[in-house]
Amino acid sequence: MSEPVTALKGASDTSGIAVVTELGPTGMITLRGDLSAKPVIKAAVTASGVTMPEKNHCATEGTGGLAWMSPDELLILCAYEEVHQRLADMQSRLAKIHALAVNVSDARALFQVNGPKAREVLAKLAPVDLAPDHFTPGMFRRSRIAQVPAAFWMPDAQSVRIICFRSVAQYVFDVLNVAAQDGSEVGYFNA
Repeated sequence: MSEPVTALKGASDTSGIAVVTELGPTGMITLRGDLSAKPVIKAAVTASGVTMPEKNHCATEGTGGLAWMSPDELLILCAYEEVHQRLADMQSRLAKIHALAVNVSDARALFQVNGPKAREVLAKLAPVDLAPDHFTPGMFRRSRIAQVPAAFWMPDAQSVRIICFRSVAQYVFDVLNVAAQDGSEVGYFNA
């Protein structure tokens, strides 16, 4: 079996106001179904290892995570090497109800922007109110980053994780780096 390779092979740029890094291979499962159905909730929670998040939130712990994508969609995060087993388990649990679970790990790229200016970097690119009192750690948002679809959340106050399609990974990495250029501070979120 070949080794998994991310879109940009772990590219990183530490030269700006925030560190931009492509994270390693991550297991990602899209689950579509009735999010109020107990079998769907149980399958998602079991696969992710975390509790069901509120609407527009993401719950993460270690390599596991569960993100609310839409009224009928969740994104399950797990260790890359565990995704096939977790997907098989989910599909077995959901066999008798109307639901769809698909491995999308290799179709996505995952980035992290880290540092005190991480929020500012993202605010330059996404049409979302990222003020600290409007977008707090744990909240999850599907939006656009410089014209391409993406989803993001803040695991903590100084880092942002961004998921995009693998096909636009280089573009997203490049625009994040432009937004994080040294000397490009706007200072909007400074107290």
